[in-house]
Amino acid sequence: MFLIDRELDIPAVKANISLLKYFREEVEKNIEADEIPVRFAVTQSNSNINKCELGILKGASSLYGHRLSSIFDFTPREIENTKNFNAVMIVPTGIGAEIGGHAGDATPSARLLASVCDTLITHPNVVNASDINELPANGLYVEGNNLAQLLMGTIGLQQVRSNRIILVIDKHPDSKISEFSINAASAARSTLGIDCPQVIEMDPPILMRSDYSASGTAVGRIEGLERLCEVLHTHRAEYDAIALTSIIDISKELIMDYFQSSGDKVNPWGGVEAMLTHAITMLFGVPAAHSPMMESTDVLDMQLGVVDPRMSAEAISTSFLHCILKGLHQSPRIITDRLLFTHPSVMTAADISCIVIPDGCIGLPTLAALEQGIPVIAVKENKSRMKNDLKALPFRPGKLFFAENYLEAVGIMASIKAGVSITSVRRPLSQTKVFTENRDKDIANPEIAKIKLKA
Repeated sequence: MFLIDRELDIPAVKANISLLKYFREEVEKNIEADEIPVRFAVTQSNSNINKCELGILKGASSLYGHRLSSIFDFTPREIENTKNFNAVMIVPTGIGAEIGGHAGDATPSARLLASVCDTLITHPNVVNASDINELPANGLYVEGNNLAQLLMGTIGLQQVRSNRIILVIDKHPDSKISEFSINAASAARSTLGIDCPQVIEMDPPILMRSDYSASGTAVGRIEGLERLCEVLHTHRAEYDAIALTSIIDISKELIMDYFQSSGDKVNPWGGVEAMLTHAITMLFGVPAAHSPMMESTDVLDMQLGVVDPRMSAEAISTSFLHCILKGLHQSPRIITDRLLFTHPSVMTAADISCIVIPDGCIGLPTLAALEQGIPVIAVKENKSRMKNDLKALPFRPGKLFFAENYLEAVGIMASIKAGVSITSVRRPLSQTKVFTENRDKDIANPEIAKIKLKA
């Protein structure tokens, strides 16, 4: 069982149909019977073509005898719950985002957005900063696949007091590096008070290799996934969340190139990590997160110098693990039973007030918001490798907003929350439009005209 990335060209749709349904049909035409999509994004689009990237899980269609749901499954929300203002902040992993594309450098923006929310739902890529995690107090740490499924209307989230976390690590050839991970778990137990019943060393480990796609985004390949799944299946009764740390095959030259690139190069670790956690959350239905394990102690001796501030958290860390342990400590429980969706403790798509994304990003969260009628705020300053025009999507009037930066995004969020039209606080204020309808002259149907004359 393994994970791969595939690039796919899908013709632009001309008819006024559901984009989610269209993309699902096109993807299913281009995969084999034993292949399951775990991640989908449109990296570049125009009036003729959509260049897409698809993360695919092979060989797991009937794992442990249960059918896996599709990432394209969709349930429309029937109402919007306006009692609370809950926002979703997304910075897709591996796309080279100016803000959030390195090591937790979108955290200040997340804390800012959280200040005008009752709850800010975000994912590990936004706040993971190696041995640092400053998730806002009113933030929920939700893996990217689960975040997409929340917006698609197929799962709910229930806040918890704490989770039992299982930590699965590679049995590293250098015991010193394995000890870094074990000590990180101990530190989280002694300071955060996390419940980590045990650390499991995998031998042999899964094989993870990082790569770049044609669009320049970070992707990769994972082999031997069945070994990890067997461990998680065997210990399933012992945990509520899954923390993973493993070696990702990246050359020393690429590591040095990344840290000396002044932030211009896409973080090479994130893409393959996202593929793994998307698959694991799909297979086991619990929160999961991954951190890379140091390749060798030689990395400790690399002369990185003073790096770009956005990379600095990685430059000062050894295990890179504390961020995910802190995030998973209170990551919400995944609810799939629709009978529980109306319970007051469960948050669903009906409870989402808006989502905030980098401009140009089209993936399942954006497509789900489009279908659900959830307002989308696109931040222009947060540029990335994604090259799409969001204005080309068939958003309903008043559901797509553009902010120059996250400071302006907060103002738009506050405006939505207050029920104040954006145009009413901008100048110049346009004239009120007046239209005259003369129904007598507009009647073109002879039958309606006869009824009108008889009356």
